[in-house]
Amino acid sequence: MNFLAHLYLTRGYEEISVGNFIADFVRSSQHEKFSDEVRKGIMIHHSIDRFTDEHAVVQESRKRLREKYRKYSVVITDVYYDHFLAANWKQYSDKPLAEFSANVYSLLIKYEHVFPEQAKYIFQYMSLNDWLLSYEKPEGIDKALKGLARRATFDSGMENAVEDLQKYYSGFENEFLQFFPDLEEFTNSLLLRKH
Repeated sequence: MNFLAHLYLTRGYEEISVGNFIADFVRSSQHEKFSDEVRKGIMIHHSIDRFTDEHAVVQESRKRLREKYRKYSVVITDVYYDHFLAANWKQYSDKPLAEFSANVYSLLIKYEHVFPEQAKYIFQYMSLNDWLLSYEKPEGIDKALKGLARRATFDSGMENAVEDLQKYYSGFENEFLQFFPDLEEFTNSLLLRKH
């Protein structure tokens, strides 16, 4: 899953959300410098990623993209799924997406001093351009995918992936709507664990 889904799934848990946000930028050797709750957020982030990678419905979405985008089909699907969370936001939250996004940025800025450098860099761009809210529109997804394509090590083709979102829109949306309740249930079970 991408930023919006991760932050939505741990909403209401401050330090866990911080760990969830920075997880991809933290090496395992750095874990000890964080609080227990931030470390729990890092663990939950990686568990969410594993659960997503192994889910049969997600595999269907990725299969539709694999021939064209190869390994980048994973990244593209994650971004598409953030779009469907944003586009269907009222099914998941009583709070408007704009308010949720503003609250996330306010929370994260309080903890920015503990972020690894790359997380600080990403967070500055994310908050400045309001990525979380922008995912609601295909134009925002197009911009996100073009940004990812610029940062990709190899020629990814991600700069054109919004075309496949539009072409197979209902298929991807149906798969997201099937998958996401399973992910919510899984994440809630992790949040309720003591350790």
